[in-house]
Amino acid sequence: MKPVIAGFGEILWDLFPSGKQLGGAPANFAYHAGILGAESYPVSSVGEDNHGWEIISLLRQKGIPDDFISMDPGHATGSVTVNLDAEGVPAYVIHENVAWDHIPFKDHISQLASRLDAVCYGSLAQRNETSRDTLRQLLESLHPGCLRVFDINLRQHYYSREIITETLRKSDILKLNDSELSLMAEMMTLHGTEKEMLMQLLEKFSLRLIALTKGEKGSILISPNEFSSLPAFPVKVADTVGAGDAFTAAMTIGLLKNIPLKHLHEQANRLAGYVCSQAGAMPDLTVQMKGMFN
Repeated sequence: MKPVIAGFGEILWDLFPSGKQLGGAPANFAYHAGILGAESYPVSSVGEDNHGWEIISLLRQKGIPDDFISMDPGHATGSVTVNLDAEGVPAYVIHENVAWDHIPFKDHISQLASRLDAVCYGSLAQRNETSRDTLRQLLESLHPGCLRVFDINLRQHYYSREIITETLRKSDILKLNDSELSLMAEMMTLHGTEKEMLMQLLEKFSLRLIALTKGEKGSILISPNEFSSLPAFPVKVADTVGAGDAFTAAMTIGLLKNIPLKHLHEQANRLAGYVCSQAGAMPDLTVQMKGMFN
């Protein structure tokens, strides 16, 4: 039986110098989880405008269910202006008061929550009270065995210590990158080595696992009893957009399938590297990639 997975939060257009690409971390996560064999849904909102209908059309083309994407007549579809540096690393300008800031909690979302085996969410979609309340209600509707994955996704000024702390207390897994760990160290008064800071977070919030991605320096998975560190998968980088979301999706599928930590880490690392080698956050995957956990 396929695991049932959702990515909650922003869905939007990434506006690159070369054109626009469908994006938003939860949508990227849902795409990759679906490609890897899950029954996978993005939970978000788009404007009832041309850009919103274009997103719905593209989701359908990519085989991503739009059952839990609401249409908002009062707010525009979200967009992010993306500028890439010489290494393909993105910088973002995230436009405010858009449809995904106003994701409504409806009965069908409650019904989905009761079926979920895992859900991934971040801090960005909590910048507005409406979507923040919807996430809170969704988390309260989950069954006890559902895996709660907090991909922290700190962007610009759209987070607070209070929201981060509250969300961590409701989560099983934390995913963050090295720059976010530096911000967390300041926010949570962490100290010591990288590994020691991660252990402090594990203990403070009773987490099952932390994933730390470090770009070209590789990645770490750490639990109370296990530690795995891998170098980055060697590829020629097109851009790094969506690589972390692909990593999180593969990690989540691996955890649900009870794959040993080192093996699921290798597969998550490999998928993230592949996404870096392709343009955009949702590239087509090879047959081998799709079957990595079969």
